Amino acid sequence: MGRTGGLFRSVPRCSGLLGAVRTVAGVRSARVAAAAMSVFVTRRIPAEGLQVLSQASGCRVQQWDSEEPVPRAELLAGVAGTRGLLCLLSDRIDREVLDAAGPDLKVISTLSVGFDHLALDEIKKRGIRVGYTPDVLTDATAELSVALLLSACRRLPEAAEQVKSGGWTTWKPLWMCGYGLSDSTVGIIGLGRIGQAVARRLKPFGVRKFLYTGSGPKPENAAEFGAEFVPLKRLAEESDFVVVTCALTPATQGMCNKDFFGRMKKTSVFVNTSRGAVVNQEDLYNALASGQIAAAGLDVTTPEPLPTDHPLLSLKNCVILPHIGSATYATRSTMAVLAANNLLAGLRGEPMPHELKL
Repeated sequence: MGRTGGLFRSVPRCSGLLGAVRTVAGVRSARVAAAAMSVFVTRRIPAEGLQVLSQASGCRVQQWDSEEPVPRAELLAGVAGTRGLLCLLSDRIDREVLDAAGPDLKVISTLSVGFDHLALDEIKKRGIRVGYTPDVLTDATAELSVALLLSACRRLPEAAEQVKSGGWTTWKPLWMCGYGLSDSTVGIIGLGRIGQAVARRLKPFGVRKFLYTGSGPKPENAAEFGAEFVPLKRLAEESDFVVVTCALTPATQGMCNKDFFGRMKKTSVFVNTSRGAVVNQEDLYNALASGQIAAAGLDVTTPEPLPTDHPLLSLKNCVILPHIGSATYATRSTMAVLAANNLLAGLRGEPMPHELKL
């Protein structure tokens, strides 16, 4: 599938690479401007974000017009000669992509708060600026984290399935019992923006104590909840609920492993809404299947999507969602607009609303 066909689309008012650019200044001046602000968008994004780009003076936008990820070959073709790239967290932007883009690439804007899909060292070497979308998805992700925790600890998917399958025969005193938050200890791995927002939402449930761990104490973040900074091992041992909201780094990759789950209570519930690679999924499966821990809720996995025959999907005490932490209409729209504005600001040599400092 070449660049002249398939799912490549030139956005109206900002022509694709093979078309003319229409602006009031005339075709010739528009072509000059578009050459300076040619942009490739790797996926179909909310209309509000695309509108920001299409209405920018002198901008030329080409888009992979699909809900599905752009194939690798088409990504390499699409970035060639562009000045700006708007990508998603599922797009692996590595040396190969940067080489394909060539020296004209000056700005990468990712429609995500995470950036582990970007080869930052290589990007820094080439002097490319990077924009990202923190803050705007904090509330939506925190809400989803709480929903996932409640779904896992109160066995909501399992109970709903019983209604559909005829397993609900009468009210039974010991049937479908789970674990409540009242008077519990909640451990949060990564008390950043999302971690704090999760704690803020859980506190009214009557949580007795908050623990947190991370790269170091954050007393200014912890004060609102009276949260105590503890080592990872102690957090695992004392928490009734563990919520992972940290960034994926070399230090956190595979951090939740056999040793970690082995220290947790048999009645504890584990929730991860950060990145799948923070968890050793084989160790998590064994902990859930053996009853070492009570339940788990995951919005992120490795890989994504998780194969339908993955062992974790066979467990009733594991709730898995398809990475929908930020999936509200308002949040995704705001993310798209911010990503577009980051990209345009970078192309114009102006300060970005949210720039990742490399």
